[in-house]
Amino acid sequence: METDILIVGAGLSGLALARMLEAEGQKYLLVEARDRTGGRISTVEVAGARFDMGPAWFWPGQPRMAALVQELGLERFDQYFEGDLSYEDESGQVQRGRGYASMQGSYRLRGGLTSLTDALAVQLPEPRLRLNSQLTRLTDTGDKIVAQFATGDPVSAKRVVLALPPRIAAEIAMVPPLPDTAVTAMSSCATWMAGQAKAVAVYETAFWRHEGYSGDAMSRRGPMVEIHDASPRDGGAYALFGFIGIPSAHRRNASQLNAAVLAQLGRIFGPKAADPIALHIKDWAFDPHTATIADQQPPMAHPHYGLPSAMKGLWNDRLILSGTETGHRFGGYLEGALEAAEISLSRLKES
Repeated sequence: METDILIVGAGLSGLALARMLEAEGQKYLLVEARDRTGGRISTVEVAGARFDMGPAWFWPGQPRMAALVQELGLERFDQYFEGDLSYEDESGQVQRGRGYASMQGSYRLRGGLTSLTDALAVQLPEPRLRLNSQLTRLTDTGDKIVAQFATGDPVSAKRVVLALPPRIAAEIAMVPPLPDTAVTAMSSCATWMAGQAKAVAVYETAFWRHEGYSGDAMSRRGPMVEIHDASPRDGGAYALFGFIGIPSAHRRNASQLNAAVLAQLGRIFGPKAADPIALHIKDWAFDPHTATIADQQPPMAHPHYGLPSAMKGLWNDRLILSGTETGHRFGGYLEGALEAAEISLSRLKES
């Protein structure tokens, strides 16, 4: 198969870029290794409600997300924050009303964030989107780039956009090899959220609200270090979610981790919290389409993202790196993924 532009990665950035190319009547193909679109945007469904297992929030002052949500006819709502906060110390003792609602003022999306990526995907003609396509090699032949996959026929393209975390892109076989400076820059770029694990406990009622708690909690004991209300805007089911703070090497035993999460919820919110109708844990550190070994140790602070000069001009600017980590101002956020798509479109027009 031949195309003008090959986009690798159907996360938010890749989908947004494909939508813009579609609007311009460009010839492109969007390929994705997973059997679904969305990338790090992922939800689970329990009792008719969807819960985000990846990113969940966006914020005021992010104009691309605001515009896209409005264009697609989606509905945002405020993160729940009313009620007392909880704090668990090292010994497991719980205090109430300590601290502040750290996510107050943030937005969530009705139906979870996959409602956003699903809405983008359905706007693409079926022949333009190919799932279950794991890219294994890119070869620059001089006048085109040939992409080979673990299964399926190769694709020839005039230009290729890797809408992937730079560390994942660095592991793709390249012929000829990229400059050492480019590989070093790509490998040094921490993948946002890749070292994280997230737990979602689902309940028939939001009992913590009725008992005067916001669902927000901070813990020095763990395994979750930060907990928030993850319930839908209207109706059930209801949920609490938490970021698991113990190192990835200690998260491999699923049954032990599940038990520790439930025990902690019980300590903080009482015995009802230890008996959810469902418990889901997503460990992104062991997702091969998101994280490398280097990502199993997450950054301690938000990295300074962007597109350094070493990651530009690859293969005469016919190989372009995209994805949220390349966003200059909002790198790492959903807004950064849309920012990266805009930057990639501009570079495609220039080359």
